[in-house]
Amino acid sequence: MKLGILVNTDRHPDHVIGITTAAVSKGHEVIIFIMDDGTKLLNNPNLCALSKLQGVQMNYCKLGTMRLGLVTEGIPGEIMEGSQYNNALMNHYADRVIVL
Repeated sequence: MKLGILVNTDRHPDHVIGITTAAVSKGHEVIIFIMDDGTKLLNNPNLCALSKLQGVQMNYCKLGTMRLGLVTEGIPGEIMEGSQYNNALMNHYADRVIVL
C-alpha cells in the first residue's frame, strides 16, 4: 500500500514521524508532500531523516518556502523541491492520503 501524507501545518511533526516509521516498518511506501506552514518543519532534523528511509519519498512546495522566507539550503537532497504538481501526483498514486 502507498500512504500519502500532506503536511500543511507545523503542528504535528511527531505524528508524521510516527505514522511514517510505522508504515515503513510494515512494508508500506509513504509519499510526503510538505506545503504552507508545514514547510517550517524542513528545519526539523528528525522529520528530514524520514527522507533517508527506504520506501519514503518527500517533496516540498517551493512557493511555500518562498512565501515564508525560509532558507532551503541544508535540506537533504532526498527531499525534492516541487510544486502543487507533486501534491497532485501524491494524491493520484497513493492508496490513502492523510492531512496533518
